[in-house]
Amino acid sequence: MELANSLETIKYPRYRKVNIVPLVSNPIAIALRNYGNITTYQVTLRSKSHNSFEEIRYYYKSAYIRMEFIKPIPGVILTYNPVKKEVRLRPLRFINQVVTLSPGNEMIQSSAGHKVDESDIGSLLRVVAGLQSNGETSIRGDESLSGRQTVHVRITGNEEYTIRGIHQYDLWLDKKTYLPLKIVAYDLCEGVIEEILMDDLEIDIDLSDDFFHL
Repeated sequence: MELANSLETIKYPRYRKVNIVPLVSNPIAIALRNYGNITTYQVTLRSKSHNSFEEIRYYYKSAYIRMEFIKPIPGVILTYNPVKKEVRLRPLRFINQVVTLSPGNEMIQSSAGHKVDESDIGSLLRVVAGLQSNGETSIRGDESLSGRQTVHVRITGNEEYTIRGIHQYDLWLDKKTYLPLKIVAYDLCEGVIEEILMDDLEIDIDLSDDFFHL
């Protein structure tokens, strides 16, 4: 999963031209392909959006989701069942009461507006691919992030094209898996909409089915 080593110049709108590795292989397509081969993963999500900060321990197994909130409200747990298309929410760990909600319920959307059933890495990559299909892609170089080697990829919409209000993505993709470890989304005015860190990402781990039921 390595990109070619020769150089070419790719035009990047509103920015200077830069020498980058050509896209003989599409890094987002590679990421989506690799994600499709994953059955489980766990990660600590740290998301900043406007004046909000969220920290969540996130678990995924074949579209089943479990979130354990660390910030802003510690102790909240929710699970998502893709068969029933419902969310089960336990507001506090020491209270046994569980509430059933729709995944689109605004009460459980992230500060950036993400729904529970669209919160996984694959959903993010599909949005990125949608912007890429109407934009330009550049490889900004290799960088180390939290001890992992990454390739920094930038996706920019053509002219004033946006998807969900996003005109540009910066992604730091793990060089082994091409899964994103950091994502920054920008609007048309280059303002940051959201920044996400994916710490301690582990894939294909053992997670029991019962873990995803409250």
